This record gives sequence, C-alpha cells and structure tokens, in this order.
Amino acid sequence: MQKNPYFIIDFDSTFTRVEALDVLAEIVLAHSARKDAVVQAIHEITNRGMNGELDFRESLTLRLDLLKANKDDIHHLGEKLKSQISPSFERNQKHLTALKDTVFVVSNGFKEFIVPVIENYGLLPENVYANTFLFDSEGNITGFDTKNPLSRNGGKSLVIKDLHLNGDVYVIGDGANDLEIWKAGYANKFYLFTENVEREKVKKEANHFASTVDEILYELNLARSLSYPKTRIKVLLLEGVNKNASEAFENEGYQVEMVDKLLNKQELASKLKNVNILGLTSNQEISKDLLKNTKRLISLGVFSSDASKIDLEACSEYGVAVFNAPFSHVRSVAEFTLGNILGLSRATSKRKGSEIRGKKLGIIGYGKVGSYLGVLAENLGMEVSFFDIADKSPMGNSRKFANLDLLLNQSDFVSIHVSELPENRHFFGESFFNALKPTASILYCGNIEALKLEALYIYLEAFPSFGCSLDLNPDKLTSDSFSLLEKIKSFENVLFSAGISANTVEAEHARAEFIPEKITEYLNTGNTMGSINLPNLFVPALRNAHRLLHIHRNVPNVLARINQIFASHHINILAQSLKTTNTLGYVVTDVDTEYPDNLLAEMKDIEETIWFRVLY
Repeated sequence: MQKNPYFIIDFDSTFTRVEALDVLAEIVLAHSARKDAVVQAIHEITNRGMNGELDFRESLTLRLDLLKANKDDIHHLGEKLKSQISPSFERNQKHLTALKDTVFVVSNGFKEFIVPVIENYGLLPENVYANTFLFDSEGNITGFDTKNPLSRNGGKSLVIKDLHLNGDVYVIGDGANDLEIWKAGYANKFYLFTENVEREKVKKEANHFASTVDEILYELNLARSLSYPKTRIKVLLLEGVNKNASEAFENEGYQVEMVDKLLNKQELASKLKNVNILGLTSNQEISKDLLKNTKRLISLGVFSSDASKIDLEACSEYGVAVFNAPFSHVRSVAEFTLGNILGLSRATSKRKGSEIRGKKLGIIGYGKVGSYLGVLAENLGMEVSFFDIADKSPMGNSRKFANLDLLLNQSDFVSIHVSELPENRHFFGESFFNALKPTASILYCGNIEALKLEALYIYLEAFPSFGCSLDLNPDKLTSDSFSLLEKIKSFENVLFSAGISANTVEAEHARAEFIPEKITEYLNTGNTMGSINLPNLFVPALRNAHRLLHIHRNVPNVLARINQIFASHHINILAQSLKTTNTLGYVVTDVDTEYPDNLLAEMKDIEETIWFRVLY
C-alpha cells in the first residue's frame, strides 16, 4: 500500500449530512403552498435512485422539473451546505486536507454547489467530478449537461476508470452508485458510510462499513493520522448522570451506554472490560479490586463534588485520570444557604422573627461557595465576615478575621463551608459551640463528619433561642449518628434537609457539561488540569507534532531515561512538560512526526511506566 492512497468521496449524505437537492427544494419552495408535497416527492425520488431502483438520469430529470430553481437559489444552497458537513468529516478536516492531492469528490450532484463547499474545506476544486447545470438567459435552471457521464447510471465507474489512478483506491459513499465503483473493479474497498443514513439494499452488497471517517483513517494507518477512532471509544454512564452528558460525549463521536441504576461489583466489572470512560455519581463505589480488570479504562468522571467512594490511589496506580465537578454547585448551595438564613430569621415558638438587614454573617471557609454566599448576603444588607486558614482576598465589603473565636463571638449567623478532609473530622465540637452567641444560628451543608452532633445537641438543649440549619446525606450516617440526628430534628429551631443543597436543575446541567468537557480535553490534548488524582499539567493544543503522554511512578531519573530514548533515535523534542506528586510523575513530550515504531515500545518498557499513550 502506498503512503497516501486515493480516496473517492461522495458528496450528498456522505461529505454532507443532507441531500443537496432536498435542501434546494426547501429553499425554492419556502413560501409555496406546494412545499410539503413537492419536498416529499423529491425525497422519495432521491431514495429510489440511491437504492438503485430508478434510472439515475430519470431521477435527476424528475427532481429538477419539480424544483424550477434559479442561480440565486444555487448560491443560497451552497452557503447552507457549508453548515451541513458530516461531523466526522468536520473532525478530520486537517487529515483530509493533508491528503488533498489524492482526495477526489465524485458526485452525481452539481459542481455549482459542491465546489464552494469543498473549497471552503481545504480540498481541491480540480478534484471535483460532478454534473453541471444548464441555465437560460434569466438564470433559471433548464436542465443539465447530458454528455457528462455522471448524469447516468454507471457514470462514477467511468470517471474513476478515466482517472487512471495508480495506487490503492478507497470509495466512501452511501449509495448504489458508489457501490458500483467497487463492483466494477476500480476500487480496492467500498466503505458504506452510515453516519447520516443507512440504505438497506446497498448494505446487503457492501464489503466494508464505516459509521465515521475516523474508522477509515485508523484502519488504513495513514501515517499515524489518528490516535484512535472516536467511534471506538466507549462511554458508560451510570445511575443519576444527566442525559446531557450522554449527548456531549456522543457529539464528540464516542459510543455511549446509559444505565439507569447503580451496579453491583460483578455487574460493573463485566461492563468495564471494554469501557474507556466511566461516568458516575457519588453513590457508586470504585475499588481497587474492580480496577484490576479494566484494561481499557482511561478516565473516570464523578458527576458530583464528592469523590469519597472512589479509590483515587488505585486509579492512579492504573493510570486512570479522575475528574469531578467541584464548582458546579456553587450558586445552588449559596442560594440554598441564603434561603435558610431567611428561614431561621423568622419566628418560631421559641424566638421572634427579624429581618436579616444589618445582621452579621460569619463564613467559615471562604472558597467558591463561601465567597459567593458573602456577595449575595451583602446585597441583602448583611454585614459579612469570614475566616479561612488560607490567605483569601475579601470580596465586596466583607471583612477577614484571623481569629475564629472572634468571628463566632460577634456573628448572628455562622455558615460553615469546609473541605471534606480527615483533619476536619469533628472540628466543630464543644469549643466551637462555646464561642457562639446563644442567640446565633449556624448553617451547615456537607460532610457530617466535620460537625460533632453530640455537641450540637447539647447546645440546642441549653439555648432555646439557638437556631440551626443542616443539609446532610443520611446515607452517610452511622446508626448512632442517625439516632442523634432524629433528636436534633425535633427541635423547633432546626431546619433539616437530606443533602439537597446542590441538587438543582442548573447544577445538574453544569456537571453534565463540565465533566465531558474535561475528559474530552484530556483525551484530545493530554491536559490534566482539574484531575483529582493525577499531577495537574496544562498543555496547549497539539500542532504539527505527535504528543507522547507518559505516567510513571515518581522515582529519580525517569525523565532522563525518556530523553535518552529520544536521543538514541535522534528525535527532535519540540516541547516537553513534567509535573509530579509524591507518588506520580506525568511527562508530556511533543516530537516531530517522523520516528521509528520501536521508540514507542521502548517508552512503554521503562520499568516505572504506569500508562503510555500517543496523540496524533
């Protein structure tokens, strides 16, 4: 096989998602009462012709007679078709443009609208073979050039025959007129292209099938033009993941399976054998035992801020990049907290209601949620102060406290927003409550382990005017904690909700957008920014190079050994980045596109290698 084979590509329903004459009918008849009937008739004629049930010249004549179009309509059609390129052709533009000298668009359509589209796409107008219209003096279409072989059955075969292509020829198309090229012996393979339409009659005779261009490029191993076909990347989304995430992955070209329930270990282990991307909520557990047999798993997306059920160390050991959605819920939780401040400020049997204007809000943990809450509260007239162990700049007129007790002593409301770390377990215990004003109220959304329920219960009993808002997931409670929580909920100044603060339509949609974006960016570029287990490394988009991604155990001299391999093969390094954690190292290297295949094997054979991948 020669390096660059010849590609014969159909236009309608292949290069574009649509049949051009069907779209032309929509344009010409936009304001006609005959529109629906004529469009349907044209569509039926098109399908009969593509299935080989109708003589092509007859099909073409019938459709043009129904249309009665003009040059202006053709121009409008060309512009419209530019936005109707098939997704996989769109994705692979640079690969096809690189092969442009050996790419031919052979169509029973018309040059007048095909050339502007493919020219815009980087392909060569002189490599377009198609019919041409005949016009009268007023620009109306009167017919077509009947001397053109593409105006009749078998015309594509005659065109390819006359091209005298010296090399391997591959036809990509959706219709019987494309199949005929291979049947006539003028092509090595005919790929029935099914991304847009499947024609059953053609399917019965086709010898190869391709739902995307990716698959064809990968199968032909075109000078490493593609790392891996996106249509072969399998995504599994488990219970609770929004369907918008499925659409995002599908738009990228991946295969997606959605399961509307949690899976037990055996069920999930069976599913994961062929899965590249796993998406789940915080309810699904991922253990080391489960990961042992996941040879293909590249990335895991947690559609939540809570990744506590994921064995991150094991994911790192197997080179699986984990992403969660830590900020998608920010506004939802802040609004929820503000709503409960308003709720606690109103009267119960033990306290009189009051307005929140002029009241003092103390925020513990001035991260995304805490700072956003401060802005909202300040807009309602509250005086906002905050405490954080990290150096945080105040937003608006908020005031930073270096001493937690001082903040607690002066606050009417105290909102707690701390990270779910082991060192925060029972941080809010007796000393915390003793520093509060007896008339204050506390608000808490998050991990129950940070709040000591025994201390909270004692304080509620001691001070009838003390108020409390809790948003906790009861599923994470021990039996003892659950019993104690039931007692706490019985107090009239307590507002309780079962972990709903982050559960809004908007937060769910944000997670469904964020996680696919981070994972596809990782797969496309190697960028690990936002990963919660791999070293966070930002790399620019790949341009005119091959990118080698190497995850390894963090021991001395790994980078030196990687570069020794490059040097031994006289490979020019265009760019290189390294980021490490205590246990892992991640090296991204861009090199020239020409290198021996055994270089990749040598990279994989470095003893400390965990995972290795190449991006083209």
